[in-house]
Amino acid sequence: MLRFMRNLSASSAVPQTAVRSLGSVVLQPKLKDFTISNEPILTYRKDSAERVALKQALETTAATCEEVPIVIGGKEYKTDKVMHQVMPHNHAHKLAKFYYADKKLLEQAIKTAVEAQVKWDRVPLPERLAIWEHAADLMAGKYRQALNAATMLGQAKTVIQAEIDAACELIDFIRIHAFFLKECVKYQPISEDLKVTKNSLRYRGIDGFIAAVSPFNFTAIGGNLAYTPALMGNAVLWKPSDTALLSNWRIFNIMREAGVPDGVVNFVPADGPVFGDTITASPHLAGINFTGSVPTFNRLWKQVGDNLDKYVNFPRLIGECGGKNFHFVHSSADVQSVVTSTLRSAFEYSGQKCSACSRMYVPESLWPDIKSGLLCEVKKLKIDDVQDMSTFTSAVIDDKAFKRITGYIEHAKKSPNLEILAGGTYSDAKGYFIDPTIVQTKDPKDRIMTEEIFGPLITIYVYKDADLYDTMKLVHTSTQFALTGAVFGQDESFINCALEEFKMSAGNFYINDKSTGSVVGQQPFGGGRKSGTNDKAGGPHYILRWTSPQSIKETFVPLRDINYPYMSD
Repeated sequence: MLRFMRNLSASSAVPQTAVRSLGSVVLQPKLKDFTISNEPILTYRKDSAERVALKQALETTAATCEEVPIVIGGKEYKTDKVMHQVMPHNHAHKLAKFYYADKKLLEQAIKTAVEAQVKWDRVPLPERLAIWEHAADLMAGKYRQALNAATMLGQAKTVIQAEIDAACELIDFIRIHAFFLKECVKYQPISEDLKVTKNSLRYRGIDGFIAAVSPFNFTAIGGNLAYTPALMGNAVLWKPSDTALLSNWRIFNIMREAGVPDGVVNFVPADGPVFGDTITASPHLAGINFTGSVPTFNRLWKQVGDNLDKYVNFPRLIGECGGKNFHFVHSSADVQSVVTSTLRSAFEYSGQKCSACSRMYVPESLWPDIKSGLLCEVKKLKIDDVQDMSTFTSAVIDDKAFKRITGYIEHAKKSPNLEILAGGTYSDAKGYFIDPTIVQTKDPKDRIMTEEIFGPLITIYVYKDADLYDTMKLVHTSTQFALTGAVFGQDESFINCALEEFKMSAGNFYINDKSTGSVVGQQPFGGGRKSGTNDKAGGPHYILRWTSPQSIKETFVPLRDINYPYMSD
């Protein structure tokens, strides 16, 4: 099945197997039926097999500074621009050495991808799906702990956060998007009389190349941004995050081992502006698959607009840009659920999830109990090295994040409208450590309540119970983001009201649950407004953004007469 191996040979460029039907040729591959389910999350309890294997992988990964080359069309390159990925919780420890691709190499990667796309798009769907199935099996078994170890050490994720991300979510993206493709192919257009006409539809890639720009915070997002477009017949330039370099390199090599041919995905770490300027200047840019900041996505979008007349296609622009995610508490809420859900949402992975709770609205009637619960529980959270299995969370990703987040803490210390209830302490002496910080505000429109912080800091506004509806309006009018949000309450009329009032406030909306934790195939992820283009990765429609379908009509009865019957009546 994986007969084309590493390179796109002439044999792999043969069109899909033709099926004879009523004297016609139909490009409909026969696909194996299979069911789909989410990858089970391993528990890593003491003395478990997975914990033993992970410990060994952590030791092996930490023992060396791995050299990672640029890879274009299967060939490795190095440049004079040498970079290092360090452990965020121990920034003196270098984990990987890598190189930035310059403009010339990026242009070479574009040429390679454009040429590879033509051949890759002709590889039959059953063979592509077999590669993805094999890759998922490798990730779930042979390479599971290598992925987890690289994510833990390189991105400062605890074992459970790494398992959820670098193992389960990544595997789910690979398997479930392949499943959705199989389901899409089942649909064929109406053919009213097969003796006269047959209509069909096939899914093509987009001629040119896709640029994938992935973030540090989820290893799985890197795999999805680069390889879901590839699944659909596209070729990709993948710019991994500098601070997720090693885990992304693991994915790249797993996919190569599974059978993705050279040139289909090209691994090109690069300086952000150089990458953006180069890809948007190419007439062959077919799309940008992006997760990152609003300013960066704005810049790329503007560059595409400025160059629109150059392009062969109108480039697809898919972006996820973070949020200012909320928990809104009603007076009928379960206090313990609010406390536990909020602490997990705000402080797991040091608040560096796109969906992390960053602001909360609490009624006066519940505030004493919620405050007491938060302050009691937050003291129990251990912040330390990720290799310590009792650690709740660890350091933030790098010096830039440390400076940005602590800037908000200093703002809270100086503002008369803000009071730090817990945390507010930090140190970058060994790692970029910031203690989980809880702030109370008198002003619901202070910038700490409206701007994305992306760190372990949550701000709470206490509202008068009588001002419920006015406070609800603040949620979606005081910030530019609309990614995730949650409401807590047992009153059915409030829940129904919230469903309408918060309809545009979040792309992923939770009722009596935390704002984090979306699962591929269960809660397709994405938000509107300045949170992104809301293409719902992990859902059935996402793959359609990466295909250019072709409708085919076959006619079996020759047309003999130019006139219509009514003309001779």
